[in-house]
Order: sequence, then structure tokens, then C-alpha cells
Amino acid sequence: MWRDSYKVGIDLIDEQHKELFARVSDFVGVIRSNENWDDKLEKVKETMEFMGEYVVTHFNDEEAYQEKIGYPGIEEHKRAHARFRKGINDYILSFERDGFTEDKIQEFGGRLMTWLIMHVGKMDQRIGEYIKEQGGEHNEG
Repeated sequence: MWRDSYKVGIDLIDEQHKELFARVSDFVGVIRSNENWDDKLEKVKETMEFMGEYVVTHFNDEEAYQEKIGYPGIEEHKRAHARFRKGINDYILSFERDGFTEDKIQEFGGRLMTWLIMHVGKMDQRIGEYIKEQGGEHNEG
């Protein structure tokens, strides 16, 4: 699922994005496979835990970098991150309340992939464009 066109040009952020894409792609592959549903649940729980932790780390790193370079779109970006974190937390609460239903898991996988592609492929690209416009070092990390 990762494409070089998703690169922002900041090594740390690009590596974190690659890891996110790898994990989400693997997760979607598992939930769409013909494996027994009970066998899939372990991967579902592992992915939920990973997303809950790694996304926070990644967002913090990305926002710290934006502050460092004086990125003008930082407030909009922080709001997008906050909405995504809330979305993840809403799913976690839903799973805790209602259990891990197959429909809800499929929906979650689709949302994760869509958000990742849209956010990294569009919104995060603006960070790299800003650096280029400023004549800054594009591989800084």
C-alpha cells in the first residue's frame, strides 16, 4: 500500500508513515482473509493496541517538527490528528462495549486505510511542499 509518492521528505516522518501503512495493510489483509474469525481477533486486538500507542507517538513527532519549522498549517493539522485520535478511541470504546463484531472490524479497517491514504497522501504532503517553498533542507529529520 505504501507508495514513494507519499514521502514527505522528512526521514523520521516517512519511516513512521511506512510503518503505519505496513501495519494497516497487514491488518486489512488479515480481516479480509478466509481465516477463522477467532484467529483474526488476536490481530485485531494487536492492531488496536498498536494504533492507540504508535499514532500518538507519530502525531507528537509530526507536530513537533511542524512547530520547529514554523509550519503555517499546524493548527488545522493538529485538529485533523485530534479527530483521528478520537475516531480510534471511539472504536476502542465500541469494541469494549459491544465486543469485536466482524462488521465493526471490517468498517474499522476500511476507515483506517482511507484515513491513512487521505491524510498522508494529501495533508502531510503540504508539509514537504512548505519546506521546499522555504528553500529548506527537505531531508531534515
